[in-house]
Amino acid sequence: QNEINEVPFFDVQLPYELALKIFQYLGKAELGRCAQVSRTWKILAEDEVLWYRLCQEEGYLLDMSISDHSCWKLALKNCRAREHMLKTNWKNRVGAVSQLHYEPGRVLCDVHCCDGVVMAGYSSGEVKLWDTRTWDYRAPVLAAVPGPGGAGALPHVCFVRINSSLAVAAHEDGTVSVWSLLLGQEPIHHFQHNQHLQALALAPGGAAVATASGFQVRLESPDDRGFWQTPGIFEIQKLVNFLNLVPDVRGSPVAVAAAEDIVYLLKAEAPGRILHSVYGQPVTCLDVAAHEAAFGIKTFGWLLNEPNQILLYNLETNQCVTKVGNSMGDFSCVNLHSSPPNMLVAGNKDRRVRVFDLRRGEAVCCVQGHQLGVCSVQMDEWKVVSGGEEGLLCVWDQRMATKLWEMHARHPVRHVWFDSHILITANIPEEKNPRGSSITEDDPSLHRKYRGVIYSYDFSVDQLAVDSVLPICRSSYDEVSGYSYNIGLAVPYDSI
Repeated sequence: QNEINEVPFFDVQLPYELALKIFQYLGKAELGRCAQVSRTWKILAEDEVLWYRLCQEEGYLLDMSISDHSCWKLALKNCRAREHMLKTNWKNRVGAVSQLHYEPGRVLCDVHCCDGVVMAGYSSGEVKLWDTRTWDYRAPVLAAVPGPGGAGALPHVCFVRINSSLAVAAHEDGTVSVWSLLLGQEPIHHFQHNQHLQALALAPGGAAVATASGFQVRLESPDDRGFWQTPGIFEIQKLVNFLNLVPDVRGSPVAVAAAEDIVYLLKAEAPGRILHSVYGQPVTCLDVAAHEAAFGIKTFGWLLNEPNQILLYNLETNQCVTKVGNSMGDFSCVNLHSSPPNMLVAGNKDRRVRVFDLRRGEAVCCVQGHQLGVCSVQMDEWKVVSGGEEGLLCVWDQRMATKLWEMHARHPVRHVWFDSHILITANIPEEKNPRGSSITEDDPSLHRKYRGVIYSYDFSVDQLAVDSVLPICRSSYDEVSGYSYNIGLAVPYDSI
């Protein structure tokens, strides 16, 4: 028989292409069993087309073609081994931790991350970028546009936002600057507000910017030729507390704004529409996904039958889809856009972190480990990362509802971002001008106390050198005395 062109299926001879179509319905374990039947079946079960398809179905190496690897079975094995190693490193806090340093005399004001690129604004008015993917911590400074006062010291930065292509910063005097991450350090667009900004939003995957100043919400976006324009200016009856742009919107940008107890849906070239409004129930947090918006509402003592909740609205029908939560404390943060499908994670001032299943409308996980309220949260399929007002960073196992480990710093953890192997946290101080102007270069101890800090944790296997172990794990029993500042162990030294 011709074992190259025809494959024996018991008493039937099939062409190789037809046999390959049958084998494509098998998984990894079934292909391994089939490879033990005969030499012909082994050749068929290890065909590159089958293993390339399995690799793509599991989400590995999506940007590669079938000709980029000579053995896709080995490539899938290496990807699964790396994923297992990263998960083990996350659980055991094995990896490298670094601080993103900056010059003394400056206080951290705001931080935002996108795909490992960190953007930070300071009280000196400077805006810096770090690329943690390449471990190049020489942060370039983005050139800012002078405010109405002309030359001189810049006012401190109040908001920064970054996505895959743009970076936006807003200063205290109402100046907003936009940079392109591909064109250099000079801004490509800037505009001015007459008053202080309450909120700034940048579309996650687009080029739209939204700002809220006073009772006005302004949308900015470039046209087809790249010229920036203002497709919409909206007058709001109350001061805006939270502002988000809806991702993955074709055409004109769409924003969701929360002003005290009213939530607005703002579409360019259309009047603002009220999405939700209940008198006496102010909005405490807001997050927006592609088709839904989630926000927490605060009730008062006489409504004992309706405790504080999180409402989920469909942005296409403008209807409330579900209500989750049953807490006496205020929901202080919510993360919908980066959570798994049909899941939502929220932090509360009652020091608890809750994970909700939106299909069932109830909490599937509730953990408590902070001393003060929770101010930042993010989750994936198996873990939750939360930051508290007291400066405590906690990593939780969602299925077991247990704390894996924690780290502590002086200021509140205002920003948390992570992917499979990198974790970025930002401890941002409340006071931007401590003790007047006494925080200067000649007093490094005072600077370290008030400055705030950005931490970058890398759990990838490529960084597991001897000198990359976390400082907390470098102690030994031979030392007479140890340095115990900011140490909060979840396990004893014997386990380390």
